[in-house]
Amino acid sequence: MLLERTEDCDVLVVGSGIAGISAALSAAEAGRRVILACYGKLFSGSSFYPGTWGLGLIGPEDKADEEDLAASIEQVGCGMADPEMVRTFVSGISPAVDRLRSMGVKLRRAGHGGEKEYIPCFDHKHRDWNGIEFDSAGEIFLRRLTELKVKVLPGCQLLELIKADGSDRVCGAVFSRQDQILFLSCGALVLATGGYGSIFRYHLCTEDITGMGQYLALQAGCRLVNMEFMQMMPGYISPAYKTIFNEKTFRFTDMRRGDGSELLSSEEKEQLILRSTHGPFTSRLESRTIDFALFRAFMEDERGVSVSYTDAMRRNTPEFVKVYFDWLKEARGITMEDTVHIGIFAHAANGGIKTAPDTSAGVDGLFAAGEVTGGMHGADRIGGLSTANGLVFGGKAGLSAAEASEEAAGREVCRPKKCHFEARIWDKDSCREARKMLQDTMTRNAMILRDESGLSSALDQVYSLKERMAAETVPLNHVTSETVKAAAQMRLLQGQLGTAESILKAALLRKESRGAHCRTDYPAENPAMDSPVLIAQEKDEIQAAFSRIKFDRDI
Repeated sequence: MLLERTEDCDVLVVGSGIAGISAALSAAEAGRRVILACYGKLFSGSSFYPGTWGLGLIGPEDKADEEDLAASIEQVGCGMADPEMVRTFVSGISPAVDRLRSMGVKLRRAGHGGEKEYIPCFDHKHRDWNGIEFDSAGEIFLRRLTELKVKVLPGCQLLELIKADGSDRVCGAVFSRQDQILFLSCGALVLATGGYGSIFRYHLCTEDITGMGQYLALQAGCRLVNMEFMQMMPGYISPAYKTIFNEKTFRFTDMRRGDGSELLSSEEKEQLILRSTHGPFTSRLESRTIDFALFRAFMEDERGVSVSYTDAMRRNTPEFVKVYFDWLKEARGITMEDTVHIGIFAHAANGGIKTAPDTSAGVDGLFAAGEVTGGMHGADRIGGLSTANGLVFGGKAGLSAAEASEEAAGREVCRPKKCHFEARIWDKDSCREARKMLQDTMTRNAMILRDESGLSSALDQVYSLKERMAAETVPLNHVTSETVKAAAQMRLLQGQLGTAESILKAALLRKESRGAHCRTDYPAENPAMDSPVLIAQEKDEIQAAFSRIKFDRDI
């Protein structure tokens, strides 16, 4: 269909988490006209996930600590982090935190920062710890967006990135919104759409974390990197479904299966202290046996593993744990006296669109920041750096896009008045069934226990669903509320299948265990696989290769 331009702007930002908001603010402060379009409501995505009290944010203690933090990121990342991205990242954290303070955002400080619970997940020492409270951040950000006249369009599902005719430059995007299909043109575009947690049935993220940004960037000519490294971590099954479990409490727990039997052997219990030092699963520490036991029990009984706490924790509760339980009681009515049931959930992606330090994504006019990107993290990620990533690179993306839009000013090709978009629809029940099949197969075969058979089975399922979709979908000929919704659902599933294929191909190629990626058929780290896996679209095929190997074309 031929779409007339709905609106025009200098910089179009897609996504309203920390990265998207930071990009919109920095672009607007540079004097550009900015539209911020987001799938859900403003202040959504992983940054504002309601299943926890707020956002932990860490950075170097001082200038002298920057080198140690950078080295630690690379070590924890198991050689999969881009050194140039890491150093750009680390040097930008303190200025980004200072900017938050200058805006008036309230940052919670540690009263007993010397407690070991304040050592970030996977780190070896204390850092500069800050806690961003949702209410304060939302109030300040909204005020600043309003002052800068940033136009916010909530409820916009991204369907396509548009390139100018006869050009390889991204010049806008197509969205569905209520009963409309919108075309927004721009001088430059920032993708800040988040990770791909909702591709898995159990996920600790909001439903707008779809993986669509990764797929559309791939289709536009970008590369993806580190897609096999997905954080998996424990969360509540009941009560308060999808609440994040505080890993600092592991050493105080008694865990039992649904039949009342103990989950862990005496040898596995010895790893509870180590397991209390990190939230996500990792294959590189002995505490992985606890996650194995949790995941296997959860797959056998989806009611989850019951957890109760010892008197030792109640008598001498660490401050970090107390902050969590104070929030938990107020927000969810749960105390440390209550028994909860937990399982393993997909949480945050360490991989995504490969970007340069200035956030350019390898395609003219396109920039990316936040969890939609990969490179500044590796096979594992230090706790508190996801928020820092969004702040640092979100701000850089806004500035880079502002500069690119200025260079494009006056060129009609960069702001076309019309675009072509092929919308297709699928029966809503078939679409819903296919998405459930995708989520189930990714949960069973691509979480913390991976092997050749399971990954191949999941990939076959993806191929089968793609073939079925191609055979059964039809063009959207009449625009109504129902057909627009159907087209959006079909496009979302198409994107999630493409992103799932990228994850699975990277995981199949990496025949080793490294950080968040665990192959039960290849349980050791293989030095011969010490380079990142890149994903590229070659004609109609998604291809995976180690970064030291060339694709069919030079990417």
